[in-house]
Amino acid sequence: EKEVWNRERLSLQKSLKQADAELSRLRAELRSEAFLRELGSDTENAVLRRIYGKYLRAESFRKALIYQKKYLLLLLGGFQECEEATLALIARMGGQPSYTDLEIITHHSKGFTRFRSAVRVSIAISR
Repeated sequence: EKEVWNRERLSLQKSLKQADAELSRLRAELRSEAFLRELGSDTENAVLRRIYGKYLRAESFRKALIYQKKYLLLLLGGFQECEEATLALIARMGGQPSYTDLEIITHHSKGFTRFRSAVRVSIAISR
């Protein structure tokens, strides 16, 4: 009898522990549901606003990098033209016999050069 009573006691203790665990799980679930109901869509809106803010910052950073890349390419193009003009002047002085004329080295029309200069001025003013 004692052995049967011990087994029954152990099985009842085991079921009591399971019931306590289930009760605590349900209470936690009820608390979280009540909390979410209390906050409602404000939490979702805050999360969406935060994610959208991160997206806007990333997009702004990407656009700034693109702008910087275009600006640097424009500056490098200008330096290349200056270098070509300098080499043409050196060639005229007799340093190098080839490419003695500036127009041969610069393959751009006068209008293109004016446009590029205007773009450089507008970028400098905007910065």
